[in-house]
Amino acid sequence: MEEKNTPVADNMDMDINADSDVPGNMHLSNSGAETSSGETEKLDAELKEQKDKYLRLSAEFENYKRRTARERGELIQTAGKEVISSLLEILDDSERAEKQMQQVTDINLVKEGNSLVFSKLRNILQQKGLKPMKSIGEAFDAEKHEAITEIEAGEDMKGKVVDEVEKGYYLNDKIIRFAKVVVGK
Repeated sequence: MEEKNTPVADNMDMDINADSDVPGNMHLSNSGAETSSGETEKLDAELKEQKDKYLRLSAEFENYKRRTARERGELIQTAGKEVISSLLEILDDSERAEKQMQQVTDINLVKEGNSLVFSKLRNILQQKGLKPMKSIGEAFDAEKHEAITEIEAGEDMKGKVVDEVEKGYYLNDKIIRFAKVVVGK
């Protein structure tokens, strides 16, 4: 039986620079330029389309960022408008009370007028979500209290808030100001 000399069987006889020894129907010398020009044009068109999509998407995202930044700026500028508008009524009441204090000699009427103005202020702020923090008599909590000082207060008030120097507040159940307190030791 005679062995046939094939490129697969005998690598020694194969010329690595010649593609005629490579099995298959496409040779290195045949670059396929005739068949790939249509494919190249198709790929170029797809690439151009993808670049166009990318540029449009990039521009759209930049416009989105600018628009949201502008809207956020406008929101920040007008965020307090509602609260301030509702406090204008209190300001008007305060000015009327100030005029009355200058004319009235009865101190009880002045106290009553001021009490009404303060009550109205508290009510409006509560409607906007402001709640005072209850601290006196409560156990000291570093998460919501800021200890100013400690004083001797007896065994029953040890570690508890004895006095409140500055009241703490919640706005919609979030702490917006910590209570400054005196703690018993």
